[in-house]
Amino acid sequence: MTAAASRSLVAIAALAVLTLAAPLTRAAEPAGGPLKVGVVDTERIMRESAPAERVKKKMEKEFESRVQELQKMEKQAKDLQTRIEKDGVTMSDSERQSKERELGALTRELQRKNRELQEDVNRRRNEELSGMLDQINKVIRKLAEAEKFDLIVQDAVYRSPRVDITDKVLKALAAEAK
Repeated sequence: MTAAASRSLVAIAALAVLTLAAPLTRAAEPAGGPLKVGVVDTERIMRESAPAERVKKKMEKEFESRVQELQKMEKQAKDLQTRIEKDGVTMSDSERQSKERELGALTRELQRKNRELQEDVNRRRNEELSGMLDQINKVIRKLAEAEKFDLIVQDAVYRSPRVDITDKVLKALAAEAK
């Protein structure tokens, strides 16, 4: 199931809960007060939060040398391609073929290393996101308990600014990061 499909299912489930809970909350309102609901934009938190920035910097530092190596190889390949195009007419057939084989091997090596880097980056990102989601969910739970929310929904299709608590969660994550 895709992330968008799972968010849609969560939103539909939340809407169903709210629809079913509305008559109950009206009946319970005098005793317990109105139902307090909050909505969190998880994608925004994953982009803008202090933990997200920390993970981004950590990942950049971790893969910096490999990215530089790939950039160096790309430059070598471009330089070799330029040399073949520029000097190809003056080269002997065997020399030109040798340079073309060298360029082909360099290109394949560059593609292989690029693919390996992307796989490693994706694996590390998933590991980091898992830990970050745990931290975000803990902060949301603390906020929900402190402000006595009855229900917190993540990634609703629509949310009124009145119930959107994303800014509060971002502030709480920033305070926790310090």
